Amino acid sequence: MQEAFHIISDGSCDLPTELVQEKNITVVPFYVSFDDEHYFKENVEIGIRDFYQQMVDRKGVYPKSSMPSIQDYEEVFRSYAEAGTPVICICITTKFSGSMQSALNARTLVMEKYPHAQITVIDSTVDTVLQGLYVLEAVKLREQGVNYQDAVTRLEEIKGTGRIFFTVGNMEYLRHGGRIGRVAALAGGALDIRPIITLKQGEIFPSGLDRGRKRTTRKVMNLLLEYLRESRLESDCYSLAVGYGYDIEEGIAFRDQALATLHEKGYKIDEIPVYQIGATIGVHTGPYPLGFGIIEKGRHD
Repeated sequence: MQEAFHIISDGSCDLPTELVQEKNITVVPFYVSFDDEHYFKENVEIGIRDFYQQMVDRKGVYPKSSMPSIQDYEEVFRSYAEAGTPVICICITTKFSGSMQSALNARTLVMEKYPHAQITVIDSTVDTVLQGLYVLEAVKLREQGVNYQDAVTRLEEIKGTGRIFFTVGNMEYLRHGGRIGRVAALAGGALDIRPIITLKQGEIFPSGLDRGRKRTTRKVMNLLLEYLRESRLESDCYSLAVGYGYDIEEGIAFRDQALATLHEKGYKIDEIPVYQIGATIGVHTGPYPLGFGIIEKGRHD
């Protein structure tokens, strides 16, 4: 049986390989390099665990990521155009990467040969585990029998609700990547002050500074609670996940504490998946990012 539409995402979505296979999602990977010369496809030629291990072992070495090429997208799009299967391709925010432009250029090339192909490229305005949640909402729409155009419409409607609230181990990688001001970075290095950051509508915004991991993760939790308090919907109308970097045990402990806090506050959230943040964002955050992604569900059942 032919699927109503196929879902494609770039590697920023950071969904586990097993889940990608189970949900029939195609991921077009980013590339990562530790020496500016040799680039490896994430999750194909280099695993996420190996990526983080190298960051931990090689302090002072700053890896870089590179977006998928036009050819990478073209190869994927062509196979579905030939089969007559509509495609929804979900890309990382254009504020962080040119991945979407590669996808649009590939779409143009494929449409020249297959003018009746249906290929919609969406700027998710998000990234990492939040992008993964957004992709999974597309999957749920497909599973619920929503047609191609209605699914595109609904996905456009919900993407603005997406938020990431997170902190990092230190400011070193953010400073090196130019993501925060140098003065703040220098102060952070001297005083062990760490940032609390919000990502919304494609951009990052400072949401505070504090000392130590416990204090910053507590503030991340408070940002999530504030978002839920201000929401026009019930908490079960949202999809929520925890994202972590190198330390899975910390990620699980953070998730467990979050569930306990949410229950104390009366929120009906009984499960929070824990996903590893990949190299696309990890090159900017360093090995110890930790936080939440949250977005409105595609349908409220």
